[in-house]
Amino acid sequence: MVERSSRSRRPEQPDYGDRVPPHNLDAERGLVASIIIDGGDTLERCLEQRVSPEFFFDPKHQDIFRACVDLSQAGSGVDEITITERLRRDGRLESSGGAAYLNELTGLVASTAHAPHWLAIVREKHFLRQLISTAVSTVEKAHAHAEGIDRLLEDVEQAFFRISENRISEDAVHIERPIDDAMELVARIIRDRNSVQGVPTGFSDLDSLTFGFQPGQMVVVAARPGMGKTSIALNFIEAALFPKPNSGREPAHVLLFSLEMPARDLALRLLCSRARVNMQKIRTAHPDERMQMDLFEAAQEYKTRPLIIDDNGGQNILEIRAKCRRVHSRRKLDLIVIDYIQLINGLDSGLPREQQIAEVSRSIKAMAKEFEVPVIALAQLNRKSEDEARLPRISDLRESGSIEQDADIVMLISKPTGSQKQAIEEEVEHSPGCWARQLIVAKNRNGPTADINLLFNGGLTRFEALAKERPNP
Repeated sequence: MVERSSRSRRPEQPDYGDRVPPHNLDAERGLVASIIIDGGDTLERCLEQRVSPEFFFDPKHQDIFRACVDLSQAGSGVDEITITERLRRDGRLESSGGAAYLNELTGLVASTAHAPHWLAIVREKHFLRQLISTAVSTVEKAHAHAEGIDRLLEDVEQAFFRISENRISEDAVHIERPIDDAMELVARIIRDRNSVQGVPTGFSDLDSLTFGFQPGQMVVVAARPGMGKTSIALNFIEAALFPKPNSGREPAHVLLFSLEMPARDLALRLLCSRARVNMQKIRTAHPDERMQMDLFEAAQEYKTRPLIIDDNGGQNILEIRAKCRRVHSRRKLDLIVIDYIQLINGLDSGLPREQQIAEVSRSIKAMAKEFEVPVIALAQLNRKSEDEARLPRISDLRESGSIEQDADIVMLISKPTGSQKQAIEEEVEHSPGCWARQLIVAKNRNGPTADINLLFNGGLTRFEALAKERPNP
């Protein structure tokens, strides 16, 4: 007998508990027969819907389907003779029923017209078996409780989400369509070469460096306390929620995690910034009718925007990721904001804090790739730049150097010094209540780096570009 190759060995059967798992042998026979009869069309349809041998309940059908796939990949024809020979070479002819069973299968089906229907049944039964197996495994893990509850919940949620994701088949397309789409993108870039391709930042100088925040990017905004990290993040959110008129953009779907500030305080900041109402005047003086009207209008605008705020403190990265997955499954997210990294709890409190933050950082980058959205994560800087009276550097990121490695873009907020300070001082003098700030784009994986001068209006909790750098309205 020919020795069986390692890749043709059957995987271990999953645990379905004590009951017979869902299956339909008639549909499996019809589908396998159709693959043999039509010479490849049904097989191509199966592969397009990511069907593998494990989709079949009967081991004989698994062997036959695997042989058909091997033949197709080798460029050989798929028929009774070639399948029989392939099974004989793999040492599986007898276990798969032999040549007589192949002949019996083809005699059962007069036409392959019902193949799509049989395929749908086979896929449905497979996913039902997966659900049962995953549920049984979950019960066993829960009884054993060998790992933390957060890790267990994350693993379980990922397992069920993977089943759901795989159930939705992806249509394979010929290269012609992606090429046409790419050429259309090139034409749009040439036509709108000065426009933002990702989520707009709200600052023209920053958009020119990044072309907006791109899907899959991890964007870190770091500063010492009081420099305006949260404020600039809210400015980014406002720009995403309120695209410029005639830009052709829809409001972005944004999810904000605030581990430090309550949602009510964030909402107040958003309203005052949008309405351009000084927040201190609201607290210390009675707002006039105009201010109240502006706040009311801003409130009505925000109520219509797809912004979700989660202000639960003390969360770990698995909880954050799970919430993102739930929101994203209901409606595709366009932007995720986390305020801020060092407030995220580690999964293992026994590890050094640097290792905990490194795991958080890697998970944030993985989130950006999983959901294909930019993730803006705020971070604290250590005191070195203050103690040494210098501009902050990317190495000043607190508690972990892995943030620098994982991030696609790193921006540092600081008070300007030297010539940069002189360049902005005149405008600060003519802008009451504003302070000079420098946005240092210290890392930009897909573009240049630069320093951008900004004004920070503490009363409005918003950043503004310098007058000479603001686009014409």
